[in-house]
Amino acid sequence: MASYPPSKCCAEGFIHEGEPKGTYIEIADIKAYKTVAGKREDAVVVILPDIFGIYLPNTLLIADQFASKSGFTTYIPDILFDDQISLEDLGSGKVDFPKWLGNHSNEITKPIVEKALKAIKEQNPNKKICVIGYCFGAKYAVQQGSKEGIADVVAIAHPSFVTIEEVEALNVPILISCAEIDNQFPADKRVETQAKLQEIKATYQIDIFSGVSHGFAARGDPNDKNVKYAKEKVFFDQSYFFDYHV
Repeated sequence: MASYPPSKCCAEGFIHEGEPKGTYIEIADIKAYKTVAGKREDAVVVILPDIFGIYLPNTLLIADQFASKSGFTTYIPDILFDDQISLEDLGSGKVDFPKWLGNHSNEITKPIVEKALKAIKEQNPNKKICVIGYCFGAKYAVQQGSKEGIADVVAIAHPSFVTIEEVEALNVPILISCAEIDNQFPADKRVETQAKLQEIKATYQIDIFSGVSHGFAARGDPNDKNVKYAKEKVFFDQSYFFDYHV
């Protein structure tokens, strides 16, 4: 396995302040958040979220950034079929995390992702598809970067549950943004992943941010200057990577 399964640190974080500008729509009977830029006509961005799904303000604000700052119309499909976890419920005893993971296995989630991506591609037939995966969503972003997938370029941050076989199947450029402190994607797994990317002669970029933990790019503490820098740098890296490869 290239990264370990989700655990307690995947269910922690801070809610970011801001007012999302996009709207909720239906794509092939799947709910999705969409924020329209109207500036870039060559590609769209699709964000596959973590376990907090399509209602966490943080992810919506990132989508809005891709629209307003980078010009990409951006989608966040509900790959959790309205069974997201809320930060408020964590620690309350309401969430049975192992059971939740069982309800969102690869066998259940992969077809939902494929259906959503296929519908988005049908709506944007002449545009490249740039796929981002945060934590839980990273596995499915990597899958979409295979020959059978729809992604033209992939970016993931602090991934979990990615297998080395999924890395080996990559057929598109990939950007990996890593936390120095990460039990799901520790140093040995980063080394293993890079070795496999080199072996298959992939086009890749791997960045490691010191002093930050798993989840920093989507749920980090905005009042921590180091975390804030790392989060913002990931966004700029992803934007530039997409711009270059499309």
